[in-house]
Amino acid sequence: MRSADLGRSGLRLRVACTSLLGCLAFLAVRAAQLAMIDPRGPELARKQNSGTLRLAAARGLIVDRSGAELAVTVSAPSVYAIRAAIADVEETARAIARALGSDTASVRKRLETKSPFIYVKRWIRPEQADAVLALELPGVGFIPEPRRAFPHRELAGPVLGFANIDGEGTRGIEQKEDSWLRGKAQLITVERDAHGQLLVSSGLDPRSAAGGDVALTLDATLQAEIDEALAEVIAVTGARRGTVVSLDPRNGDILALSELPSFDPNQFRTTPFPATRSRAFLDAMEPGSVLKPFVVAAALQHGAVSTHDAIDCEKGFFRIRGKTLRDRKPFGVVDVAGVLRVSSNIGAAKIGFAVGREAHFDTLRSFGFGSTTGSGFPEESAGLLRNWQKWREVDHATISYGQGIGVTTVQVAAAMAALANGGVWLQPRLVAARRVAGGSWEATPPSPRRRAVRT
Repeated sequence: MRSADLGRSGLRLRVACTSLLGCLAFLAVRAAQLAMIDPRGPELARKQNSGTLRLAAARGLIVDRSGAELAVTVSAPSVYAIRAAIADVEETARAIARALGSDTASVRKRLETKSPFIYVKRWIRPEQADAVLALELPGVGFIPEPRRAFPHRELAGPVLGFANIDGEGTRGIEQKEDSWLRGKAQLITVERDAHGQLLVSSGLDPRSAAGGDVALTLDATLQAEIDEALAEVIAVTGARRGTVVSLDPRNGDILALSELPSFDPNQFRTTPFPATRSRAFLDAMEPGSVLKPFVVAAALQHGAVSTHDAIDCEKGFFRIRGKTLRDRKPFGVVDVAGVLRVSSNIGAAKIGFAVGREAHFDTLRSFGFGSTTGSGFPEESAGLLRNWQKWREVDHATISYGQGIGVTTVQVAAAMAALANGGVWLQPRLVAARRVAGGSWEATPPSPRRRAVRT
């Protein structure tokens, strides 16, 4: 019995050896075929160890009217992982989390995605990148990516906006000029070493695909001075916020646009998105007495009053259908200039009634109210100015002194500038010049203009 058992065991061993040798022979033949006969073999090998990587291009500079840099592009390391090269996801996640100061669960979630190439964390600090590299984790490394930086932090933050983590302009000038600033993304050839690390196998020159530069009309020094002055006023008055627009009435250039509280575009990822908007362009409000000069301009334009006419504001109240208008005190009989000097609601309403609804409406439109300024600022508000045919008597009265109408701060600034410019309205301008990377500056066209009123 023992001899028979040994015989059967030897037979099974010979069959197993023959099968193993047959498999090895098949694999050898297949390998030879792929390497020497099938042209797909070398290509398959290259695909396993090389590929292409898309990198966002460096965005162009944003500078002020004197060339001071307001937005630049710097290099920031980003940690990546090659999923196929990671043997132990849990241990790798735990090690990366310790190096980055992150929680293991979030890192593990990133590593468990199905994508072969994974950004574990983007825009980390250089010391964090060094800590990750020191771990020598298979399939884990870092690559440099362009990151937007704002040297003056909160200075003109709402006007400048920011570029998101994918290099796309978001808010403000970054969004308005995105197609000019962005440049072209680069496709670079990379190879993987035995540990799954990426090796760049072709030259990488970020400047070759960089976006164009933009020069603004803003004066950074004036902007900083106005920011400081506005902060003092807010502190003294207890106001929640404040806005100042400095606009050159001769050409429409916005020299400074201070909005406090501001925000730091460098910290856009931790700033609530609504807090990054420019209220001067996007928020419409009732302007109040600021609008009184324009009802006077309408009346003078259409000959409804003269500068010497007397306006009776003696009682301090004025009854109209549906409302009693009141001044803060009786001002007596005043001339047209006096209505503005004492800021009489009654006087403004009487001047508005004298000029008429249609003429008043047309003049407000000519000063830019009820439509965007055309500055091109993203999501700029047109404000609210109802058609004159829908004005009741009370509507006409309140609009005369700035209630029942919505305007933006920039609309008011442009309208006031028109009064200072002999009645000629100019479109507000923020971009003074542009240049291609390595080129020379080319000035933008002058601001469009139109006559709002005669002088």
